[in-house]
Order: sequence, then structure tokens, then C-alpha cells
Amino acid sequence: MTANSMTANSMTACANDRMRTGLKAFLAASALIVPIASTLPSAHAAEVLKGATGKSFVDDFNAFDAKRWFISDGWNNGKHQNCTWSKKQVSQSDGKLTLAFEARKLKDRDHVCGEIQTRKRFGYGTYEIRMKAATGSGLNTGFFTYIGEADKQPHDEIDFEVLGKDPSKVQLNQFVGGKNVGEEKLVPVAGGADQDFHDYAFVWEKESIRWYVDGKQMGEATDPAKIPTHASKIFVSLWGSDTLKSWMGPFNDTGAPVTAEIDRVAFTALGEKCQFPESIACKQQ
Repeated sequence: MTANSMTANSMTACANDRMRTGLKAFLAASALIVPIASTLPSAHAAEVLKGATGKSFVDDFNAFDAKRWFISDGWNNGKHQNCTWSKKQVSQSDGKLTLAFEARKLKDRDHVCGEIQTRKRFGYGTYEIRMKAATGSGLNTGFFTYIGEADKQPHDEIDFEVLGKDPSKVQLNQFVGGKNVGEEKLVPVAGGADQDFHDYAFVWEKESIRWYVDGKQMGEATDPAKIPTHASKIFVSLWGSDTLKSWMGPFNDTGAPVTAEIDRVAFTALGEKCQFPESIACKQQ
């Protein structure tokens, strides 16, 4: 082997050593970068509320999902409510869920009423219901998110409420930290909330709440002080009152059972794809 060939071989070996050293340094740097990057929260991850365990779902009520829903039974929400929640006032058939209100004494109330609530808590996203509300002065058909003292959380709430005294409208409202911070805005429901099924939806985000009726935006809240910040359960209820006359009207007991029907309830988590064609979440994407 000549001196020149030895020199060339030595140069090649040195070059190879530098390449290997450089590759090791690159791989070592990459190994450091990956864990750091993986710990950075995504935009959507940063918007997930603490305690929110509920995932996106669509419930068409072809059956009653007892793993998802809990039926309120055996109590009332206070002196303002003239009925006792009863599991017998909740039924499912023909792809519909029915909530009923009727005169029947149970415990210290002369009427019974129906309510369902999710077992899990939900955060930012799109909340939707397709329902036909009850009619009758003194009655309230509600679709809302709620969390409160019984759950060891401040009272936060976002509402749709059809007051049976005038089911041509639906009320939009919200509570934050136990305070009614909404405007209790009444918006029209074309044809009447009690005459046919209508679609109600609200989109709850960190910066805003937007309410929709039959696909049309009917209300919005953007003040940070008026946006709930606690993961909440989803409720659907039908109840009555003898005392809240200025709000719900004088209670009028006709003696006949009154019902509200629910065709679908859905939740689509913020940032996830819409789950059915009519969903407001489809219009947000």
C-alpha cells in the first residue's frame, strides 16, 4: 500500500468518523426534542375542562341506555317545585323518550314528574336535542347542563327552557357560580315548541356560548364572566310549580297527564367531527 493510498484511506476513515459522530449528535438531540414536544398541549387539549369524562355521543332512544342516563327518582328540587321526580314518569318506545307530568301524590307533593341526567360530566362542545315540549301554564320542559353543590362544585348551568304558558317561545339562560348571569331571553319557535319536534342546540366554548333553534343562531354570550367553567351533566326534564307564577304562569291542573317527547340527544366534543347531518357541529367545521 502506497503512502498516497494510506493518506486517502485515513481521510476517508476520518470523514466516516465525523459522519457517525454527527449522526449520533443529531439522534441524541432528536431524542431530547421529542419528549419536550410531546408534553406541549394542543389547542384543543388546552380547552378540555377539568372533570369532563363524557365523550361524544348520539342517542336516538331506540333503547334506554342506563349506562349513560340516570333517572331522577324520589325527591324534588325545592319548595318551588310542586312534583316529585319519579322513574315511572320516564318511558321509552318507538324511538322516543317520554317525560310525563301528572296528578299523583308521592311523598309531600301532589304531582309526579320526569327527569333524566347523564352519569358523566361534559365540557366544551355542541349540545343538541330534538324534542316536542309540553304545554300548560306552570309547566317547564328543560334541556340544560348543570353542576352544583351536591356534586361539590359551584352552580354552573346553560339552559333551554320551554315555559308551558307560552310554548311559542323558548328561553335561553345561564348561571355561573350560582348567579343568574343570563338575560332569560325568550326567542320564537316557529309553529310552537309543543306542536312538533324542533332542534335546539348550544355550542359551549371557552370564549362563548351560542344558542340555536332549528339551525338558526338565536343568542350568544361572550362576556368571560358569563361563561360557565365547570364540567357539567346533561339534563332533560319536565316539572311544574305552584309558586313561580310571574315566570312560569299560574299552575293549571287539568287533571290529564302531560308529556314531552325527545327524539334525540347528542354531544359533540369541541374539535371532533359532527356525528349526524343535521348537527350544528357540521356547520362549525
